[in-house]
Amino acid sequence: MTFALRLAAIVIAGFALCSPSSARHRIKPNDAQVTRSATEAQVKERLNAWSVGLAGGLLEGAPIHFATEIARVVNDGGVMHVLPIVTRGPTENVNDLLYLKGVDAAIINTDSLEEYKSQVPEIQQRITYILSLFPSELHIFVRPEIHSLKDLVGKKVNFNTQGTAAAYSGPLIFSRLGLDVEKMFIPHPVALEQLRRGEIAGVVFVTSKPVDAFVKRKWEDGFKFLPVDYDVKFEDYYLPSYLDSNDYPNLIAKNERIATIAVPTILTAYNWHPGSDRYRRVERFVDDLFGRIDKLQARGFDPKWKDVNLNAKVPGLQRFKAAQEWLDRSRTDKPK
Repeated sequence: MTFALRLAAIVIAGFALCSPSSARHRIKPNDAQVTRSATEAQVKERLNAWSVGLAGGLLEGAPIHFATEIARVVNDGGVMHVLPIVTRGPTENVNDLLYLKGVDAAIINTDSLEEYKSQVPEIQQRITYILSLFPSELHIFVRPEIHSLKDLVGKKVNFNTQGTAAAYSGPLIFSRLGLDVEKMFIPHPVALEQLRRGEIAGVVFVTSKPVDAFVKRKWEDGFKFLPVDYDVKFEDYYLPSYLDSNDYPNLIAKNERIATIAVPTILTAYNWHPGSDRYRRVERFVDDLFGRIDKLQARGFDPKWKDVNLNAKVPGLQRFKAAQEWLDRSRTDKPK
């Protein structure tokens, strides 16, 4: 009898320990856990409230370098959170800006829009520009036996790997020049060795000058850049430019200039509806970027920032509304 009573007491105690009220008591978070959860929620909300995805480009390209420097300066205040994104290049960035979740802004080349004119007829209403960053100069580098652009017709010319600016802009420019060449799309370091051995006739770079491959490498006499004259067929997307001895002292004679064209590289944003959450993020991004442009133009950042003019216009595109408003305010606030 005594054993039975003891057994019953043990069973009752076990049920009490396993009861819902007891379980709730045991798993109830303490004050520290509640505080920690609330803090994490606040951090999550703050980071997402002012995060901007910025599509840059390939790791070896100039656009991702500029995107990273933008993030360094804009994130300095501790509120904005700019996320530079490694992508497949400035041309693909148009696609990312239009369709990829999390991308609010992108660095593109102006002629990237050419490919989308037929696919997205309203492309110029869906993408806006924030500012013009830097020009990417066309470099057509050829062997000694090549003396003019016409000499390249029917010969092997390399345009770097698919996704790069050269692989997109190069063939488009050659088409406008009426040059029918045997196009190759292999890495430039490999192509430069083939060029040296005479296996291909030329290589095409579309990037910001100077290019290390032409500065730091020793080239035999006769290797040269071919001139490209700027005229009406390039007015829609391109700018006149040149290469000179300051850029390539071992390849261009002192005081000599070789005419070429440049593809403007621009910072763009999706044309978010004013007042929307995504618009507010980019608006704040613009305010911080424009307000701190002097930091980007200081020592320690790419020297090309010194040439960036906030007021420079981009043909064929409207400026992001908040960016234009910032510029209008800055002109109004200047002392007379």
